[in-house]
Amino acid sequence: MRLIGLGRGPTPEAALDAALGGGALRGRIAVAVPDPTRPLDPGPALEALAARAEGSMLPVVGLGLHRRRTPAEVEALTRWGAIDHDPDDAVPTAIVDGIPGSVFRPVAEADLVVGVGVIELHQYAGVSGGHKAVAVGCGGRATIAALHHRDRVLAPGVEVGRLDGNPFRAAIDGLGAAAGCRLALCAVPQAGLWLAGDPVEVVAAGAAALNPWTSVPSPVGGAVLRVPASKGQSLYQASRAATYLALSPRPPLLPSALLVVEAPMPEGLGAEAGFVAALRGARPPWTSLLRGPPPEGAGAQRAVMLALLAQRYRLAVAGVLDPAPFVAVGIDATRAPAPRVPGWLDIGAPFHELPQLMPLPANGSPRAAPRG
Repeated sequence: MRLIGLGRGPTPEAALDAALGGGALRGRIAVAVPDPTRPLDPGPALEALAARAEGSMLPVVGLGLHRRRTPAEVEALTRWGAIDHDPDDAVPTAIVDGIPGSVFRPVAEADLVVGVGVIELHQYAGVSGGHKAVAVGCGGRATIAALHHRDRVLAPGVEVGRLDGNPFRAAIDGLGAAAGCRLALCAVPQAGLWLAGDPVEVVAAGAAALNPWTSVPSPVGGAVLRVPASKGQSLYQASRAATYLALSPRPPLLPSALLVVEAPMPEGLGAEAGFVAALRGARPPWTSLLRGPPPEGAGAQRAVMLALLAQRYRLAVAGVLDPAPFVAVGIDATRAPAPRVPGWLDIGAPFHELPQLMPLPANGSPRAAPRG
């Protein structure tokens, strides 16, 4: 396969044609697609790839360490013969920055690996997309655990919206390349754009098109974060909205500001055992998760982020189907919708656009404030 450059277009077909120059994808092709926690229907991307494939094509739903798909979710991709990634059936690849790389066996056995995804803000990688679909979505359990160790997610330079100087993003790119990911096909929904080409170039172009920051002149005492359905099923997913804001470069929040996450969360705390155990083993502000032994298990790093948030701000959830699981771990919860408080921030797309104390510097990126 020979890429001729970065392909852009309003559809995945247009982006692929621009990147491939009319060429075809040959051999055994593994296509890593996101699980339902990402706001992307992979169907159009799979259609476009299949039309340009001259070999076999196997879609793999990258679960990371999330739950397996439900029967309804499986049915949605039945026509493609998609399979779920299994983190316990992984083949070693390479050691990257001390991380033992590994990838799901069917991906490792492919001649060409394609990462399909959506480019939106991400807590550690800066933005999602590119190599992440393979390195994390289809990674082995030990790889994902090492990558998300507390020391790595709290390392200098690891920050939402940041690519340059971000060691987490660099590790993901190295792991994805070691796993054979050579082509990325990603949507940037806010820009009405699809990008195809080298995974690193696709992410850089997608981040530039995302333009995620809006200016706020002064800090406020609270914010409501309205979570989309794709991430509204559990606290593990929905809480990202609050930590993205709280741990962004310049959050426009007063000390002890209240962050209200609005989502139904029918799965309660979530299926990630490490996250649930960490929250149940301590009480807000969960300081022991930052200073004691690092929490372990699937999703434990998300509890670390909540602890970091809670050192400065307060967290509550609203619009939940059942408040009990949240109250049990010390989080205020209500079935009622989030309040509308004059002067508060009301954030309707927290994974694509976040308010910051600005003005923006000339390069269009906010200057980082110390986390302290």
